[in-house]
Amino acid sequence: MLSLFIGTALILLTVVDALWTTLWVNGGGGPFSSRLAKVLWWALRKCTSEGRSWPLGLAGPVVLVVVFLGWVGLLWAGWTLVFSSDPAAVSYVGSGESPDWTGRAYFTGFTLFTLGIGNIVPQRGGWEIATVVASGSGMLLITLGISYVLSVLGAVVTGRAFAGSVAGLGDDAEGIVLRAWDGERYAGLTLALSTLSSQLETMSQQHLAYPVLHFYHARDANTAPAAAVAVLDEALTVLRFGVPASCRPPESVLEGARASVQNYLSTLKGASVEPADRIPRPPALDRLRTAGLPTVSDAAFARSLEALERRRRTLLGMVETDARTWPPEQS
Repeated sequence: MLSLFIGTALILLTVVDALWTTLWVNGGGGPFSSRLAKVLWWALRKCTSEGRSWPLGLAGPVVLVVVFLGWVGLLWAGWTLVFSSDPAAVSYVGSGESPDWTGRAYFTGFTLFTLGIGNIVPQRGGWEIATVVASGSGMLLITLGISYVLSVLGAVVTGRAFAGSVAGLGDDAEGIVLRAWDGERYAGLTLALSTLSSQLETMSQQHLAYPVLHFYHARDANTAPAAAVAVLDEALTVLRFGVPASCRPPESVLEGARASVQNYLSTLKGASVEPADRIPRPPALDRLRTAGLPTVSDAAFARSLEALERRRRTLLGMVETDARTWPPEQS
């Protein structure tokens, strides 16, 4: 009887966790999968050192595969316990003998993966119904798992495309501002910022739906979403608070882009990303002045940055969690 209760609990845990993770858009990861993902990320982060970031490059695929295998293993173990709770639940065809634990695990695996029932069959009555339910749960889990993997891979591509778009504007925040200057204002950034805002909103929703995305680490900074978001927001900070109002892109475009960044930052709780303990280095307005671009005074810019302290510390925490340095660069 104990094995029946434990097995049922494992089955319910697996099904709830899988449905929670794959179908609940705002729910984040399930209780099992989210904790397992964080443990794996922590372990791979410990294996990472300066100049040796390849373990983090494996984090996303490893987390995805291990979580899926964890679901399969728990469901398999749960149903094996259920079918072991009654010695007469299943028997060998012909002889009618009751199989041992290995035989019951074999029967359960055959059933879960919808391969049939092999040379072991369930007894008539309730155990036949249990076999049908087990087969359905296995088919459901495999279907959800495959769909989830494909969706995550598509979202990874979206994030890399966003990072590439930001890299095309400049290597860092000041570089973006310098390239966008046309001699009078930054009007040429309007379309680019609108496009990036749309991409970033899509990424935010994908990170809410698929928290495992936070564990995908790009070795190339040009395809790293974390670095790209930080570079973009620092550029927006310069454009919004570091240059005269007469030169800025339209206010609606700037504020829309900044709101998109904030929405993305709000998804970081799913990856346990916390604001850094220190304030990151501010953008260098002197670099713009040297190139002949108009800027506000350092004192006025510093006052504006004070109001953005928590936002910028969150950006720094995100960048450092991704094993990168500040100021963020895409080069």
